[in-house]
Amino acid sequence: MSAVTWHALEATVLREAREAVEYGLMEVGALGTETRESDKRVSVTGYYDRPIDAEEIRAGLVDALRIYDLSLASLVDLQIREVPDRDWLAEWKKDWQPVEVGRFIIAPPWIVSEPGAVATGSDTQVESHGPLATARGSDTIVIRIEPGMAFGTGTHETTRLCLKAIDDFFRGGSFLDVGTGTGILAIAAAKMFSDARIQACDTDADAISISRENARLNRVSDRITFRAGTVDEQTLSADLVCANLTAPVIVDLLPSLLGATCGRLILSGILDSQIDLVRSRLLDLGVTTFDLAQDGEWIAMIV
Repeated sequence: MSAVTWHALEATVLREAREAVEYGLMEVGALGTETRESDKRVSVTGYYDRPIDAEEIRAGLVDALRIYDLSLASLVDLQIREVPDRDWLAEWKKDWQPVEVGRFIIAPPWIVSEPGAVATGSDTQVESHGPLATARGSDTIVIRIEPGMAFGTGTHETTRLCLKAIDDFFRGGSFLDVGTGTGILAIAAAKMFSDARIQACDTDADAISISRENARLNRVSDRITFRAGTVDEQTLSADLVCANLTAPVIVDLLPSLLGATCGRLILSGILDSQIDLVRSRLLDLGVTTFDLAQDGEWIAMIV
């Protein structure tokens, strides 16, 4: 059996366009993506098992930038190359490092203990010398996430902002995760308080399947109610609501999100250039008080 020759399209983009381009490449048939970051730019490579139609992919990326309300100037360069086959999964697993966000450690299932450094999402490295569950003391919460097609493995700034806010503001009771992706935020809340009522929804049915599997992996599947869909008038209100989406989607959903909140609302997935868009909508709805948290170019608003 002959080896497969893979076709790679590497898109160089501005940092704020990373998520949009990852999404766009998958939408036009990439079987996987690889992302490398520098100071101001990001290289996102999509891998295909067929020859690449550059114009088709460019059109898909333009659509993705439009959906994310980003300028075409965010797309700096496109390069195509051929890549010989190799053991992708083994190489990917070898390079994967757990991510530390406050007292949360997000790790894939195949890492049982971490004898070296735990990635923090910044240049800081924290030494660990035992099982992950005890690496930071008794209050550490380890979340096992099977990396897959759904968004949210703890490495993105928006996910880190949400985890930090959940740790700061969730005191039990009820929690709603809108746009759950891999389920990481709902799982974090369920692990914090075993008696809390946790709901999670996503418009992507595949994401719901992935999040349910991750909940089983973390032994909290009986504590979380997952459903395909979005927040609406039938959604039960919660003490803490988290919406890790995009700014345009947040603006559209704000009335429903506020209606489902009986405590605090975390809005994440907002670029610093989009803050006025969301602030203006909040003011239109009578909300004048909120706090801001920032990680790189990304903002979370806590209402």
